[in-house]
Amino acid sequence: METLPQDNFTHDLHVGEQQNIPLNYLTATSIIGDKVYDENEQKVGDIKDIMINVHTGDIHYYVVEMGGFLGLGKKYFAVPFDYLKIDPDNKRFIFKQAKEVLSNAPGFNKWHWPNTNYHLVIVGGMYDNV
Repeated sequence: METLPQDNFTHDLHVGEQQNIPLNYLTATSIIGDKVYDENEQKVGDIKDIMINVHTGDIHYYVVEMGGFLGLGKKYFAVPFDYLKIDPDNKRFIFKQAKEVLSNAPGFNKWHWPNTNYHLVIVGGMYDNV
């Protein structure tokens, strides 16, 4: 049986303004709602949720919400973990493709989330079905 990390038993709070620098961990609640931009500084959308593989504990994909007005016309995308990088200085995520990759893709609706991100793979700025 594994033992818990010693931090669970210290009874001390970590002190200081930047106790997580360099950035190593984020809570799910601190990620949900974060802005997503592309590398050209174009706003892509917001992180709506995080899908975690319950067998491995890994983030399977981020759900990125894009567009819409007053709840209409929103699109959702299963973005693989590796397609976003964190921008800690600006407290946001960077999508490693151009915004148009998602703008031109069909996405999915909020009533039918995919079981996996493997049905859509972003290749060279285009979505390919696999």
